[in-house]
Amino acid sequence: MACMPAPLSSLQHTLQSFGDISRFLREGGADEDSLLLRDKLGALSMQIDEATRLRRTGADATAITRRVGDLAQCAREHQLFLTGLGSAWHALYEFGVYQRALRELRDAIAAWQQALERHSTQEGTSFRQFELLAWRTLGEALLLIDMYEHGSGPQSDLPGVLPQRPSRWQRLRAWFRRLRP
Repeated sequence: MACMPAPLSSLQHTLQSFGDISRFLREGGADEDSLLLRDKLGALSMQIDEATRLRRTGADATAITRRVGDLAQCAREHQLFLTGLGSAWHALYEFGVYQRALRELRDAIAAWQQALERHSTQEGTSFRQFELLAWRTLGEALLLIDMYEHGSGPQSDLPGVLPQRPSRWQRLRAWFRRLRP
């Protein structure tokens, strides 16, 4: 079933949870690769959401550790999926930035998982680092999808056309760009 890209103006609420990102990703896609990336990213976002929810609700360490293990596997599979995307994706600057952010997220997941398994006093620090990188990584992914789906559209060559005020989506993208180190 083919979907049309979700208009950027349809982002009428702020993405406040990893689940919100997952729901947003299901709203549309431009082509098969884009749909697949949205699906894979939605699955990753849901895994992140589940792991953070368990951690925040004070579930037992075994359940959290198991969920973080599932998350690590999902992130690995997601990174492998990225390598199979077409050259149009790989040509985007944002693609490399997203891959780097995903590698950093995978490292943070591994550190959090290790802290959980060792019952380390550094578990809280590892969790906070993971959560920060999860938001950054998903933000980079949203930027990548936007650049792929909308960045190559026709530009206006009418002289004197004033640029419009940035949309919420564009302001969100700019905010995520500022988070990059």
